[in-house]
Amino acid sequence: MSRPFRFGVQSYAPASAAQWRGQAQRAEALGFSTFSLADHVIGPGPALAATGHPVQTVAAIPAMAVAAEATTSIRIGSRVLCTDYRNPVMLAKELATLDFFSEGRLEMGLGAGWLENEYHAIGIPFERAGVRLDRLEETIGLIRASFADGELDINGRHVHAVGFEAVPKPMQRPMPPLMIGGGSPRVLGIAGREADIVSLNFDNSSGRLGVEGVGSSTASITDQKVQWIRDGAGPRFADIELEIAAYFTVVTDDATTVEKMAGRFGMQPEEFAQHPHALIGSIDSICDQLIERRERYGISYVTFGASVLEAVAPIVERLSGT
Repeated sequence: MSRPFRFGVQSYAPASAAQWRGQAQRAEALGFSTFSLADHVIGPGPALAATGHPVQTVAAIPAMAVAAEATTSIRIGSRVLCTDYRNPVMLAKELATLDFFSEGRLEMGLGAGWLENEYHAIGIPFERAGVRLDRLEETIGLIRASFADGELDINGRHVHAVGFEAVPKPMQRPMPPLMIGGGSPRVLGIAGREADIVSLNFDNSSGRLGVEGVGSSTASITDQKVQWIRDGAGPRFADIELEIAAYFTVVTDDATTVEKMAGRFGMQPEEFAQHPHALIGSIDSICDQLIERRERYGISYVTFGASVLEAVAPIVERLSGT
């Protein structure tokens, strides 16, 4: 049986504090399940330009706190926090604190990090993917232990927490829902074993955004990604919620839109129309696409950019909870 649909909003660059609060409040009023942002640090300049990534103006942790304070029911999250950017003990404490102050509304997204030039720009070593994924796994273990009762005694290769009990404890017990995102076999295998929510994303092993990343998430490749999650999850696969970001969303009756957008990524229009990160067409057409993709992949949780919040509101109203 299919999971019911739910929808999120992701914002990158609020122009003001009032706009950030307003977006969170509007998302809540329109029935979105989650309000989130990514976790990137550097601003405009040659370092960011080399990555192909847009600017994220605000830091994730305090922005999540402000969004929680501005709302009453919507979940607050990050797609996803980079475990390399923070001491793991401090990260666990910050996450527990966010869940504490939001009264149990945290959705906890974690990832191994991938934007290579950002690492270089802020002076963090960009180690090979295997090391970063090892660190992610150890960090997840430390967070689980921190959220449980009892004194910590963890002395791993990448994490250390000895001789104290972590406080505060999160409101959600045993812990807030854990989202792990990625697009490569190992990270999706880890997600299958560990996560409550798996975010299907590009394979960003190139360390930057580009055409190759978009090409790593076609319909047929997404079938393979779901299998990697299954392989990691085993019998718990049925308990996992699959999420995806609809990066390329256009609500339109213009039949030429798909063809125009496909050319930007070197794809045929038929291929791009089926791309799991693309939703292009009328409200009715997009609703049909979402239902078809839920049947094919099991994806029931879709995150839209804040720029299309109002345009997709009828989709959210029609499909949420169905």
